[in-house]
Amino acid sequence: MRTQIDLESEQHALVKRKAADLGISMAEYIRRLVERDLAQAGPGSDISAIFGIGDSGGSDIAEDRKQATAEAIAARAPRR
Repeated sequence: MRTQIDLESEQHALVKRKAADLGISMAEYIRRLVERDLAQAGPGSDISAIFGIGDSGGSDIAEDRKQATAEAIAARAPRR
């Protein structure tokens, strides 16, 4: 099934570079990310835990979406 997503310019460049480093297409890289996330979430998981929905600290997520997205991704990233 075909799906279209919008990425910020910086996100696009980073995804493209990461996929190239792995020797795979951007589409395959994104599919792997989705698969890994779905496998970690498991059945019955609360999706709001990923993004902190409902606990925005009084800020407007529409205004702070880049920062909120970066924080959510960083929180879910494996520790090195």
